[in-house]
Amino acid sequence: MNNTIVLLIILAVLVIFVLVVLVKSIRIIPQARAGVVERLGKYLRTLNPGLNILIPFVDRLLPLLDLREQVVSFPPQQVITEDSLVVSIDTVVYFQVTDARAATYEIANYIHAVEQLTTTTLRNVVGGLNLEEALTSRDRINGQLRGVLDEATGRWGIRVSRVELKAIEPPLSIQDSMEKQMRAERERRATILTAEGTKQSQILTAEGRRQAAILAAEGDAKAAILRADGESQAIQKVFDAIHKGNPDQKLLAYQYLQTLPKLAEGSSNKVWIIPSELGEALRGVGSALGDFLPDTRGGAERTPAAPAGGAEADARATGAVSPVDGHQRQGEAPAS
Repeated sequence: MNNTIVLLIILAVLVIFVLVVLVKSIRIIPQARAGVVERLGKYLRTLNPGLNILIPFVDRLLPLLDLREQVVSFPPQQVITEDSLVVSIDTVVYFQVTDARAATYEIANYIHAVEQLTTTTLRNVVGGLNLEEALTSRDRINGQLRGVLDEATGRWGIRVSRVELKAIEPPLSIQDSMEKQMRAERERRATILTAEGTKQSQILTAEGRRQAAILAAEGDAKAAILRADGESQAIQKVFDAIHKGNPDQKLLAYQYLQTLPKLAEGSSNKVWIIPSELGEALRGVGSALGDFLPDTRGGAERTPAAPAGGAEADARATGAVSPVDGHQRQGEAPAS
């Protein structure tokens, strides 16, 4: 009975030992991971993803390393610019482990090393720039940081792919000054745009007025041409009608006398001159009307014609006078 119990205990210990050996011997490495194996304290090999066999109690597997690209955000760093201003800069570093052996044996803590290297490099780069250049040259700073970090971390088995400046915060007093400057710049641009709009509006208004004046002038010119053509045609028709009617001297003299009152029309006509042809016209009218005057002695008798050179009597007969300085003055006809 005692022997049986002893055998069972020994068998159980052997089973447990075998299980422990199996557990220690078989290692499954996940994808995008890498494991460094040491044999008796010395580097042996790097395990790839998949099933791997180790010698228990001889080989030791170190903690697995992540081969994926990692993102590390470092706390804000106080950096002094070239113009002696302190700015706070937040950085983000994108890196990837490319050599598990170098990342294990070449550096004790590669994340801490990348952080410290980023801080020192950032101070060197930003220290050579003024505040305005530091605020507007992010791509330049990123490129310089990436170049320095990638060169320094290459021997550590790490590849730095990107370095980004998450935030650059100048002092509060500088921020207030920058806000005032930006506000003044926006107001200046708004004033310029308003002036440009007013200028363009005035130009367009003047152009419209000029076009309107040109069109009005063209319309007046065409209207004047049409009126002149109409008057010309009217005169031509009157002239043709007169010639077709074949008027005699008596009719022409009568029409001439009807036209004379139009010479005195208008409030500004203070003096008007009787034409020299008036006497001849009156003599023609008198001779025409004399044939029809009644004869007191029993028959029609011709009225004697007005003597030649009677321009004054002719003017008195027509009643043509000119008011000058409030006095009535008889019109005088120039000698024919």
